Amino acid sequence: MQTPIQTCFMRGGTSRGPFFDAADLPADVATRDRVLLAVMGSPNSRQIDGLGGAHPLTSKAGIAARSGRSGVDLEFLFAQLQAESDLVDTTQNCGNMLAAAVPFALEAGLVEARGETSTFRVLTLNTGMLCDIAVRTPDGRVDYAGDTHIDGVPGTGAPVTINFLDTAGSVCGAMLPTGNVRDVIDGIEVTCIDNGMPLVLLRAADVGRSGRESVAALNADTELKDRVEHLRIACGRAMGLGDVSARNYPKMTLVSPPQAGGNVGTRCFIPHVCHDAIGVLAAVTVGTACVLEGSVTQGIATLPPGRVKTISVEHPGGEFSIELELDKRAPNKVARAALVRTARLIMRGEVMVPKTVWDGAR
Repeated sequence: MQTPIQTCFMRGGTSRGPFFDAADLPADVATRDRVLLAVMGSPNSRQIDGLGGAHPLTSKAGIAARSGRSGVDLEFLFAQLQAESDLVDTTQNCGNMLAAAVPFALEAGLVEARGETSTFRVLTLNTGMLCDIAVRTPDGRVDYAGDTHIDGVPGTGAPVTINFLDTAGSVCGAMLPTGNVRDVIDGIEVTCIDNGMPLVLLRAADVGRSGRESVAALNADTELKDRVEHLRIACGRAMGLGDVSARNYPKMTLVSPPQAGGNVGTRCFIPHVCHDAIGVLAAVTVGTACVLEGSVTQGIATLPPGRVKTISVEHPGGEFSIELELDKRAPNKVARAALVRTARLIMRGEVMVPKTVWDGAR
């Protein structure tokens, strides 16, 4: 007495989860969310009765559909779930899961290959952001093998190139939602910024930390986590997001001087657990803060010369390089952000949900 649903279980960047054709899920949002909770096994600390991995990075799902909009090939909806919560959050983007959207669409027959390399314009339904995603498709099939390595993922794979077209104000409606490059909130200097992901940046030194602590040490640091959460709630209100206590954003990012040849050091909370690396759009947003005169990264980040800058964001698992192109007319404004991820199909088949959750009728 279960309902089968076609799925591909995929890794995108440093995240993973099940991907679905929107046509295979309930049209009603409330029913769809109950299905996703059942698929992942939430709420349960181990997600023992589903596909979730008991961690925010492995409690994610992707939903794709052919687009009927002019100039758009694919529409993608990202869903963030949590182990111990029944919340399904579709208000934010995830650049890592986005990296698997086109490979999934090709696997599912939602789009067709366009030569040796296929580029598709993708609309993220979460925030209305557009991007061009290119994947290798020799012989009309997705190529997952290659020599591209990204920190946080073992081995190498084929590159997935993402060119973001309009990331500013993805959730907050403005890149600087408080109207300032730097604010003092709850006694701490912060930069509240949204260039793909709402972030609050603060100097690690301002909360008595070096920014070089291990993930385990930061996750065990209850004093710091309480302080950061108090600040996050205050910043959420200042950013026009209202009460963010039950939301996954804004993310909180400690910045510090680079230690391994990069341009800036980071420790990112997502929002209550320290990230083993850093999210795609969080890295874009951190890089954007680095080029803004007066942000809290000033005096910490080192910047390369030129209008097109490759910025290496250091994180606990290594580094994440992004390419930012500054606007010719406004040197402090980012005109384009591009980066490379990898993705892999891990499993395809059917995931089962109890008929009491959904009987299969759309």
